[in-house]
Amino acid sequence: MSLTVAAITFGIIFLSELPDKTALASLMLGAKYRASYVFAGIAAAFALQVGIALVAGKLLSLLPHRWVEGVTGVLFLAGAAMLLFHGGDDEDGHAAKEPSANSFWKVAGASFVVVAVAEFGDLTQIMTANLAAKYADPLAVGLGAWLALCAVAGIAILGGQKLLKHVPMKMIIRVAASVMILMAGFSIFQAITG
Repeated sequence: MSLTVAAITFGIIFLSELPDKTALASLMLGAKYRASYVFAGIAAAFALQVGIALVAGKLLSLLPHRWVEGVTGVLFLAGAAMLLFHGGDDEDGHAAKEPSANSFWKVAGASFVVVAVAEFGDLTQIMTANLAAKYADPLAVGLGAWLALCAVAGIAILGGQKLLKHVPMKMIIRVAASVMILMAGFSIFQAITG
């Protein structure tokens, strides 16, 4: 397992997830229910979503190398565009029925469902699939992505409002989009030069 690939993945996914609706859902759930219960459900949902992304990345990697580089470059550009043009939207479309009790299984289960639904086909899942296709190290990509997603959820649960007081959301979005544009440029360059 490459620590470099895990670190690159962590950085990209962490920055991409910060402005995401899942961070807001984590913040709201963490404010209402016991943080450890919420985090357990969210971490499990992220593990499922990363697993699906790794399978999709493996399928993508079966294409010829130049095609993989070209497709990942275009998808990184699309991800950057999504962040820049839709990063400030406040989406509440993934609300879930509140658990009727504060038991571990009900809170963790509700948190799992909210995040599993919200993250399916989300930008970070697509980016994880791209990184899995780009690097032939699914363990490093999966670990980096899962840790980044869990880190963002943890920050959101424990202190998301404090982060936003110090770092403007626009800056977070711009940094994430810039990293994706650089990755897109590198991938497209690799596709062209072979």
